[in-house]
Amino acid sequence: MSADQRFGPADFSKIKTYPITARKSLVNLSMFANLENYRRTGKLSALLPPMLKAADLLAVRDAIVAARGRGAPVVAAMGAHVIKVGLSPIVIDLLERGMLSAVAFNGAGAVHDLEIAFHGATSEDVAEEIRTGRFGMAEETSAHFNAALARHPDAGAGEAVGRYIVEERMPHARHSILARAHELGAPATLHIALGTDITHVDARADGAAIGRAAMADFKLFTGVVARLSGGVYLNIGSTALLPEVFIKALSAARNMGHEVKDFFTVNMDMIQSYRPNVNVVNRPTQDGGRGVALTGHHEIMVPLLYHLLMGEGA
Repeated sequence: MSADQRFGPADFSKIKTYPITARKSLVNLSMFANLENYRRTGKLSALLPPMLKAADLLAVRDAIVAARGRGAPVVAAMGAHVIKVGLSPIVIDLLERGMLSAVAFNGAGAVHDLEIAFHGATSEDVAEEIRTGRFGMAEETSAHFNAALARHPDAGAGEAVGRYIVEERMPHARHSILARAHELGAPATLHIALGTDITHVDARADGAAIGRAAMADFKLFTGVVARLSGGVYLNIGSTALLPEVFIKALSAARNMGHEVKDFFTVNMDMIQSYRPNVNVVNRPTQDGGRGVALTGHHEIMVPLLYHLLMGEGA
């Protein structure tokens, strides 16, 4: 049999069609960006089509507003990058408004928060300084951090650093998340892995003191998570440490008899990684609640969410 006899063009005259009115359409005009509404009200939500990730962003806004209305906590666990890209004023304002109930950072969060408080600048050029062994060797940062833990041996690390910044009347303390959380009485915890922060490379670093303060903060954080039912948990910019801390705290809270369920979780980061999506978005909400992943740069996504909250949800 020749190739010409085996293969030939399909006969499209046999195609069966049906009227479009009988078809389910996933997008319609009611879902389009509404410029008229935006021009009339100035609401950003009018420009966001209620689908895909725009719908998720609006859902996060609604969940935070609903949690605030019912008195449930809204917790933000953040990598230090949130501070490094200049978002501290937004986090502080949310704390002051009661729209954030608690904050958690890795150990680097204290480094950058401290440097902003006493120096007004942070984030060294690691690629340049690592060549000569100068990376992480700024005198004042380690001195202040370790002095804070030594001065307040009965406090968690976040409370110790925040209180120390206030006591020392650091010139830029009003830009410190940890200091403002201390003043407001809001839980601010530091989850420290020994050897990961420049403050550990110092003769004054006391492993026992750091471990005790970090353990105190883990217990405080677990107490916050135990009350998360009906609330919102945001993981912003931490791909490993804080998602692991969260899943352990959640299991501990449930083990102690707290029925922690029906809460909303968010992983917001520049890229989506396995651990936060499993330990923040999926596993914690599998028996109730909802988890979403939002991809984008913190310096864009956090202000967007803030604008939605302030302009339309507060």
